[in-house]
Amino acid sequence: MVRGKTQMRRIENATSRQVTFSKRRNGLLKKAFELSVLCDAEVALIIFSPRGKLHEFASSSMHETIERYQKYTKDSQANNPPSEHNMQQLKHEAASMIKKIEQLESSKRKLLGEGLGPCTIEELQQLEQQLERSVTTIRARKMQVYKQQIEHLKEKEKALAAENAMLCEKGLQFGLQARGGGGGGGGSNEERAVVPSAEISEVSDVETELFIGLPETRHKRPYQK
Repeated sequence: MVRGKTQMRRIENATSRQVTFSKRRNGLLKKAFELSVLCDAEVALIIFSPRGKLHEFASSSMHETIERYQKYTKDSQANNPPSEHNMQQLKHEAASMIKKIEQLESSKRKLLGEGLGPCTIEELQQLEQQLERSVTTIRARKMQVYKQQIEHLKEKEKALAAENAMLCEKGLQFGLQARGGGGGGGGSNEERAVVPSAEISEVSDVETELFIGLPETRHKRPYQK
């Protein structure tokens, strides 16, 4: 059976992608090992899986091979300075960036209402439309924030109302308990209140007869019932 040509694009199916990665990784590591043994080459291979797992192979020492590579690239850059063509390209890119920065600064000043003298009617209309769109977006966001704050305050109000109801219920229970505790001593107070009334009835039996005469003789008169 003839295998079809593999298309060089990302495999969308996650399972198929993982299986292909495992097969190709093992094949690549095997090729690196064979190259180092057959050709006596210093080989270092570093692979990171889509999940970030490290897979590596080094014929000697990975650290020494990386240091050798860094030293080689540094010496190569020192011995081969940028060419004239590269310098011209860098200057062109720098000039383009400066021009873009100036355009952005000019647009910013126009949005702030500055430097509008050279603007044409079309430019002013475009600027006005842009500001209107910005204001519409800002107002929509402001209303959204207001709604969020109102919902938050409503939730807070519900929580406070529930807490207030709980405190009122506790206060009512405490009042009932206080009344129940005070009722036990009511009988003794009534009894204490009855005793003076008996004494008052006895005092009412004291002689009330009218007597005319000196005070000394009043005490000598015998008591008649």
